[in-house]
Amino acid sequence: MMKYSHILFDADETLFSFNAFLGLKKLFAQYGVDFTQQDHDEYQKVNAPLWLDYQAGRIDAQTLQVTRFSKWAERLTVPAHELNAGFLESMASICEPLPGARSLLAHLKGKAHLGIITNGFAALQEKRLAHTGLSDCFDCVVISELVGTAKPDPYIFAHTLSLLGNPDKSKVLMVGDTPSSDILGANNFGIDSCWLQHPGKTCPEGIEPTYTVQSLQELEAILGIDH
Repeated sequence: MMKYSHILFDADETLFSFNAFLGLKKLFAQYGVDFTQQDHDEYQKVNAPLWLDYQAGRIDAQTLQVTRFSKWAERLTVPAHELNAGFLESMASICEPLPGARSLLAHLKGKAHLGIITNGFAALQEKRLAHTGLSDCFDCVVISELVGTAKPDPYIFAHTLSLLGNPDKSKVLMVGDTPSSDILGANNFGIDSCWLQHPGKTCPEGIEPTYTVQSLQELEAILGIDH
C-alpha cells in the first residue's frame, strides 16, 4: 500500500525535457538566424529575472512571454507575441519525457491519482502532452497562466486539491525540480515534497524537501513501486 494517494508533478525538467537552447535555435532558424550559445546567454539575462517576477506575482504570463522576446522582435521586425508562439511550438515538437518518466507514470496509474501543476504556459503544455501521448495519465493539469497564480503561491495547490476532491494533505506528494517554486510551494501549503535534483543544482537554505532524488527511478523506489 503506497503512502500517497495523490501525486502532483511539475512539468518542465521533472517529467519532460526542456532544452530551451535547442528550441530557440529551431525558432530562429526559421528567420535565417544561427542562434548561438552567446545569444542564449543574453536571452537568459532577460528571461530568468522575468520568471522570478512571475513566480512572485509581480508580472503576468503575457508580460513575461512578450518581454523576453522584445529585443529579438526589434531586431527581426517580427511581433514579440509571434516569436513567443513559434518558440512554444518548437519546444513542443522537440519535447521528450525524461528518463524513467513513462515507467513511473505507467506504474502509478491506477495506484494513485496523478496531477500536474506547472508554471509553464498553456499552449506548450497541451501540445506537449499530446505529442508525448501522456495526457491520459493525469486526473488534472493545472497551468498557472490559466489559474492566474503561479507556484509557490499556496492558492494554486489548494485549487489543484479541490479539483481532486480535497484529499487528506498527508496523502499528497509534490514532485519537482525547482526548489523556489515546487518545494517551497509544497512546504508553504503543508504537503510532502520530493526534489528531483539535477547535476550541479543546490537547494537554497530554508527550503527543505521531504525527499531528494537524482532520478525518477529513485522516486519509484521511495514510493515502493513493485515491478
